[in-house]
Amino acid sequence: MITDDERIALFLDYENLAIGARDGLGVSPFDFGPVADALAERGRVVARRAYADWSYFDDDRRLLARAQVELIEIPQRVGGSRKNAADIKMAVDAIELAYERPFITTFAIGTGDSDFTPLVHKLREMDKRVIGIGVQSSTSALLPPACDEFLFYDRLPGVEPTRAPVVRKGRGRSVRPVIAAALTPVVPAVEPPLVTPAPPEPPAPEPVVDDPQDEEQVETGTDREVGPLVTRTLAGLQRHTDGPVLASRLKRAILRKDPTFDEADHGFRGFGELLRNLQTRGVVELAQGSAQGDPEVMFPENGSADDDAFRLLADVVSELGSPQLSGLKDKIRKRQPGFSEKRFGFNSFLSFAKAARARDLIEMEWDDDSGDYRLHVLD
Repeated sequence: MITDDERIALFLDYENLAIGARDGLGVSPFDFGPVADALAERGRVVARRAYADWSYFDDDRRLLARAQVELIEIPQRVGGSRKNAADIKMAVDAIELAYERPFITTFAIGTGDSDFTPLVHKLREMDKRVIGIGVQSSTSALLPPACDEFLFYDRLPGVEPTRAPVVRKGRGRSVRPVIAAALTPVVPAVEPPLVTPAPPEPPAPEPVVDDPQDEEQVETGTDREVGPLVTRTLAGLQRHTDGPVLASRLKRAILRKDPTFDEADHGFRGFGELLRNLQTRGVVELAQGSAQGDPEVMFPENGSADDDAFRLLADVVSELGSPQLSGLKDKIRKRQPGFSEKRFGFNSFLSFAKAARARDLIEMEWDDDSGDYRLHVLD
């Protein structure tokens, strides 16, 4: 079956991304899932390669292997620069793939390093679309304008920073010196000076995460409630496409996220029947598409269910005064068991709260003392 999906080759400058996410967002190990989902909404990822000295990233290596990412080893070289070796290897491989695989329409380059700007320019000269991916605090100001599209990792649905983003001065320069310093082992002094131990710091608040049961159900395709998977994917497609989202395209995007998905596992004989069921429940709306049997899928225009969910959030925040974001979802579930922001097309509770702020229902302020957002209802 011929489709108009983009064919994407993904190249990750992994040291830049992983250490940028760790230092700038407190995310460690690097969560590849949001990147995979964002690209799955844009097309088929036909190649995935990540470049690093993997002796520094044991946990990450296992996670990436499960995500079917090919790991390219760039070992530490005595008297040489691993930075230059990784940059050159990645650039050469990308250009080689562009010549050898003309069917690849898009290259996704995961890095914040401005050294890759010439690679981006060359790929675009070859009529390839280029998507950049980087952590905002460690991305050179020269790189995003060179790309057709740039995705800041911090803003991807599903990324939950554990601390406020750090903005470095001189972002226009390469961030590799920061990375090199972070990878340099620290040798303790032989006789450390005797100091009075500092009082233990209070434990940091637990990050807001989606209910593990919800996450497992969505990923494995065994959840009886399939609405969250459909709405999350539909919301992602609507964010970066201009035209209507047809049922066939929605089904392909879902399969790219979860190749095991089968509507029969949810009790439906076909994907159209599943969508009609969701329409009767007010989850989506269907309209006549460009082809018979391939309807257009959209969110309901009245948005009554969304409004009820946002009012519930505002009511709970009003009752609690000025609560932290962490733990607020559990408070909402005490009022409405089974609440999940995924049913309304949001990939994370943080995104749901930001949507309520955009509707002028609540205000969110970062609290450095607690390391979390505090919410309050607008007067």
